Amino acid sequence: MSPARRTIELRLKRLIDITVALVVLVVTAPVVAVAALLVLAQFGSPVFFRQERTGRYERRIRVLKLRTMSDDRDAEGRLLPDGVRCRGVGRTLRRLSIDELPQMVNVLRGDLSLVGPRPLLLRYDPWYTDRERKRFEVRPGITGLAQVNGRNDLAWTERLELDVRYVLDWSLWLDLRILARTAGKVLRASGVAVDPSAQMLDLDQERRLTGVR
Repeated sequence: MSPARRTIELRLKRLIDITVALVVLVVTAPVVAVAALLVLAQFGSPVFFRQERTGRYERRIRVLKLRTMSDDRDAEGRLLPDGVRCRGVGRTLRRLSIDELPQMVNVLRGDLSLVGPRPLLLRYDPWYTDRERKRFEVRPGITGLAQVNGRNDLAWTERLELDVRYVLDWSLWLDLRILARTAGKVLRASGVAVDPSAQMLDLDQERRLTGVR
């Protein structure tokens, strides 16, 4: 792809991001409002969950989601596993991906794109290989190549390699294909893990064990 064409497609990508985010926020506002009331009833305040993640150029961003877990702790004050704290309304919101709708605000702000490598936890930052750090050359996304090719069923090395492939092979056509496949998965409510930690180790835990750095 020529530099001029790439520039045009990147501008179109941002225009699509803004347009879709605005439409989704308006159309789903009643759904988010009802979901927020249900979250408030089950888990109490706050309704929204903000978490720092690593964004483009390894800058910190604050990702916004509907809260899906309680703050229940064990006798020693430690948070219970996600699978225990995510229950009732929280499980439904995750299964239907409704908890992710507020991230459209992040898209409007420019923290996220609709499509790109998912923003991950700050504590993972020291554990990427040089090649995997290419994922930080673009805006992170709400969905991405890894999410439509196995998501939490993939090993971390496979998942991060898909992020790199997305960066290297990026085109507007690739984004549109990923969005279409994501829509199908959302409608089928497939590929969503209520408790990802029950399926796979966190990246830092896995790489401490394997020695990959």
